[in-house]
Amino acid sequence: MPNNTVYFDLDGTLLDPKIGITTSIQYALEQLGYDVLPRDELTGCIGPPLLDSFCSLVGVEQAEQAIVFYRERFAAVGWRENVPYAGIQEALAALIDRGLTLYVATSKPSVYAEKIIDYFELRPYFGRVFGSELDGTRANKTALLQFALSETKPAANTTMIGDRKHDMIGALANGMKTIGVTYGYSSGAELEQAGAMRLVDRPEELLAALLRLWLA
Repeated sequence: MPNNTVYFDLDGTLLDPKIGITTSIQYALEQLGYDVLPRDELTGCIGPPLLDSFCSLVGVEQAEQAIVFYRERFAAVGWRENVPYAGIQEALAALIDRGLTLYVATSKPSVYAEKIIDYFELRPYFGRVFGSELDGTRANKTALLQFALSETKPAANTTMIGDRKHDMIGALANGMKTIGVTYGYSSGAELEQAGAMRLVDRPEELLAALLRLWLA
């Protein structure tokens, strides 16, 4: 399948980042004097731009300071607190074997995304990692994918795979096809409402889902 390109979200799609993200949010809340919410109540913050999440948690006026505290912990240890989803490396290898070109497209700042990809030995599967800047530039998935597409060779079939509605919305806004993964941090209903053309429950289903999508 030459000339077919797939962009993967990072958090909730390639890796489970729950511990690192939610514990770093807890740290930020504690530093600001807020009640520390349980981790399970903070999983909705996995996927959307961090600024949006903190605006909801602490208000617009304190959101920027919350990010500063969050990054104190995340930069030190939180970025390593990830767990690769079972079967994801095998799924990526299967796609590479079919001749696909793979990229990462994440709202996470590139400085962290690059380290995470290297630390978990995923670099061989991806031609490039696209992320946001620390100042929030390209944290919006639509803007991020627009930039990524401008930097890479256009393909006959270009697909975004992600676990949140932001992935689907951003992809469709850029004329891409979409696959939502339900093993991440949103429901199939959220993904379908946002425009997911296919849903997969496990990484090993990705290749078959892509084939069905492209042949539809």
